[in-house]
Formats: sequence, structure tokens, C-alpha cells
Amino acid sequence: MTRRIIFHIDVNSAYLSWEAVYRLQHGDSVDLRTIASVVGGDEASRHGIVLAKSIPAKEYNIQTGESLYAVRQRCPHLVVVPPRYDLYMQCSSALIKILEEYSPKIQIFSIDECFLDFTNLETLWGDPVEAAYKIKERIYKELGFTINIGISSNKLLAKIGGDLEKPDKVHTLFPEEIPEKMWPLPVSDLYMVGRATAPKLHQMGIYTIRDLAKTDPDLLKYKLKSFGQLIWNYANGIENSPVFTGGHTNIKGIGNSTTIAFDVEDRKTAHMILLSLVETVSARLRHSKLCAQLVSVSIKTDEFFSYSHQRKLFASIDCTMNIYKIACRLFDEMWKGQKIRHLGVRVSELCGNDFIQLSLFDKNWENQKALDKTLDDIRIKYGSQSIIRSCFLNSGLRPIAGGVMEEDYQMMSSIL
Repeated sequence: MTRRIIFHIDVNSAYLSWEAVYRLQHGDSVDLRTIASVVGGDEASRHGIVLAKSIPAKEYNIQTGESLYAVRQRCPHLVVVPPRYDLYMQCSSALIKILEEYSPKIQIFSIDECFLDFTNLETLWGDPVEAAYKIKERIYKELGFTINIGISSNKLLAKIGGDLEKPDKVHTLFPEEIPEKMWPLPVSDLYMVGRATAPKLHQMGIYTIRDLAKTDPDLLKYKLKSFGQLIWNYANGIENSPVFTGGHTNIKGIGNSTTIAFDVEDRKTAHMILLSLVETVSARLRHSKLCAQLVSVSIKTDEFFSYSHQRKLFASIDCTMNIYKIACRLFDEMWKGQKIRHLGVRVSELCGNDFIQLSLFDKNWENQKALDKTLDDIRIKYGSQSIIRSCFLNSGLRPIAGGVMEEDYQMMSSIL
């Protein structure tokens, strides 16, 4: 039986690397990756947080999610650059385009990560490890940024292997290498063991992945229900999901939100901010070749009270204006006139966009589809501000808000 060979490809410090490469290609003399720098929100407003950081920034203990105000106290000379999702989509697309030359089976896991099925491709590209080095070097030569590649017989081990040491590395983590390479790691390094789960495992005397792998699975199921069985499987390298291709990735949902620089008190302004958020949500949907069947809107008031409203759709959609109209309807149904500090839009219950069941009320669907494609192409090529809707002229509002998307991903078919 042929052994599966799976690659996990991960861009090193993606947002910062992509911004650094873009600036170097356009005449900048300083590489952001070599200085203390971060990708972050607007320091002048109320949504300035760290989204990505350079390796030198780590020396100041700068953490993703921290406020820019706090990190600047520790590093006054910190360079802050704004997020640019159009640039990220462009770089992600260029990466996938090269990888598609090596395998027809590629699963997008996030904008800067993917899985590639290399099974039975040795006759074309040679030894998997040697092929991985060639791919890594080609990405750097042609696109200017570095990647890590993990190689194994399943997606779980390939992902963990790729994270063993960064940046710009190739690692293998096959089942026979688990005791040496994976089991000594802290249990918090295991995929799916997060901040909430790790302390519970520590209370059970489980500190390493080896400890977890050797624990009675019945005890884990008693303590953690079905999740206990799942992480026991992962600790033992057990995972068999295929590499999904096309639009059927494991993205559970795509969301975008913004903390507004002022308190919004009128419906018209709120609707415009919703449109600026939907612009990036819908573009990300189309970029991932997906449609949504559930739309939700969230509000946070000036008194930090949060609430949300959602609607299940009869037909799946990816058109900007269709999502926007639903978002406005949801907002109007739940807003009670309070001052608004934060707005968010999220789509979920995703499906591939290769076949769409239209509603009887979908008018001019082909025209909307063509318009969205044209806008996406222009923004990816020339920047997100290269073409905007006229309602934002002289409004003082950003025509495309949020910048970096919030996404939920699940790797394994067993937990979809």
C-alpha cells in the first residue's frame, strides 16, 4: 500500500513578511523583518492592537493582541504598519499558484497556510524532502518571503512538524519519529490544546505530549468528554482526513469587525460601516471559492454591552450587496438607539461556490457577480483604496474597514 505524503506549507510571519517584501520591491531600504516592527491597527483611534510582529520585536516581549499603546511603552522606536488585506490576498494567491504546479490537491487552511498532497508524486519531483527544499527556495527566489514545510503521512503530523523550528525550515514528522520529536514537547504545543485545555491537563499531571499519549483514553473521555478522545488521538499521531480541494476547505466562518473612533448614533453611519466591513468579508468568501448560508451582525455599545443577531438564508450567497442588505436588516431589527462603539459582520455555514441554488428573488445575479469580480481584481492589483463606493466620498469613514479577517478553521473532518 502506498504511503501518504502530506506537506504543510506555512508562511513565516506572513502579514509582516508580505508587507516587508512589498516595501522592498517598491524602493524601501529597510527590511521590516530585521527591525522591531508590527502590523497593527490605527494608533490614533481606539482599535490599535498588534496583529503580527517581527522576530526583533519579540525581544521586547511584544505579543499578538496587545494594545499598541502598551507595547510602545516598552519599545518607543517600534515601527507600526497598517494591515492591508488586499496585499495579503495577492501574496496568498501567488503562493498557491506556484504550489499548484507541484500537486493538484491543495487545501487552503488559512490565508498563509495550506496542505499539499504529495502522494505518488515522487516520480515527477523526486524525494519529498528534496522537493520541499526546492519549493521553499523557489518561493523565496520568486516571491521574496520564506516558508516552513512540514512533511508526514497525515495533516496533523505535517502541521506539527512544520512548527518544530522556524523560520525557513523543512521538517519531517512521520509516525516513527513521534517519540523523539513530538512527545517531549509541552502538551500546549499539541494542535487543539489551547489556553483553556492545558491547565485542565496540568491538573491531571499531564505536562508533555508523551504524558497525554500514555494517559488512559477512558479517563480523558470521563474528564473532557469526546474532546478527550480527540486529543489522545492527536497525541498518538492518529488523524486520517483527506486533503480537501477546491472551495470545500475547513473554514467554518469568516468575520470582520471594527472598533469605531467615535460613538455612532445614527442608522445611516452604522449602515456605511457595515458596508465597509462586508466589503472584506465578501471578498474573502470569493477568494476562498465559498458561499455563506448564515449572516450575523454584532454590536457593542459605548457602555460595553454586546449583543448580536443572525439569519439563516434559503440560498447561499457571496455577493457583496446581498450580504450588505441582510446585514442592514439584522442591524435595524436589533438596534435600540444606543451609542455604538464596535460593529462586526460574520458569515458562516459555508459551502463551495462551484454550484449555487438561486432564489426566485435573485435579480441581476450575473451582473452582481461580474461587478464583484471586477472590483476584487482591481483591488488586488492596485490596492483596496483604488476603487471605492461613492457613498464614502467626503464621509470621513474608511470605505473598507477591519483589514485583517477573523476566521475559524478546523483541520480534521472528524470535528467539522
